[in-house]
Amino acid sequence: VQLVESGGGSVQTGGSLKLSCAVSGFTYNRYCMGWFRQAPGVEREVVATIGSNGSTRIADGVKGRFTISQENGKNTLYLQMNDLKPEDTAMYYCAARSWYFGTCPTSGSYAYWGQGTQVTVSS
Repeated sequence: VQLVESGGGSVQTGGSLKLSCAVSGFTYNRYCMGWFRQAPGVEREVVATIGSNGSTRIADGVKGRFTISQENGKNTLYLQMNDLKPEDTAMYYCAARSWYFGTCPTSGSYAYWGQGTQVTVSS
């Protein structure tokens, strides 16, 4: 299984970025995928998750600004980020796991991770 993120970069406050995650070799039909982020000196936190049934969860701190979506089934995962703030600065990771139990977990208990893409928001 391979997950490869892209789309990070540097933007000013209020700007937008769309992160992509190309997923290959992931054969589970019931699954969760998600975006997580980690800033220096801070614990990794969930940003958004999406299940194989299409249900999504968005973290409170980014609700209304970020959207998670998929294309081509589970092959490409996106994170649309609007109205970015300096506190959104972090390394962003996509992750995937099999999941059969309903709402996707928001902990870091995902089996597969990408290498991360840096997002920097300046004021």
